Amino acid sequence: MHALDIVEIVGALVVLVAFAAAQAGKLRQRTLTYQLLNFLGSGLLAAIALQEQSWGFLLLEGSWAVISLIGLLTLHRNREPQQA
Repeated sequence: MHALDIVEIVGALVVLVAFAAAQAGKLRQRTLTYQLLNFLGSGLLAAIALQEQSWGFLLLEGSWAVISLIGLLTLHRNREPQQA
């Protein structure tokens, strides 16, 4: 097994953990944790897909990463200002 294989497995597991936790009702989808896990996992997988020139996989994972990034930015924008 090569290092790239390990990174690919880690990326997939990160996305799957977020999905499984959401399905089990342990993690809400509109949370920083959920969006961050999806962004990190899909970002890793998209980078591998780009390197391997796997265009369909890049489309899927790249889109997933962009959508997760939009979710992260939306959460950041909508959070309440902290009181001093």
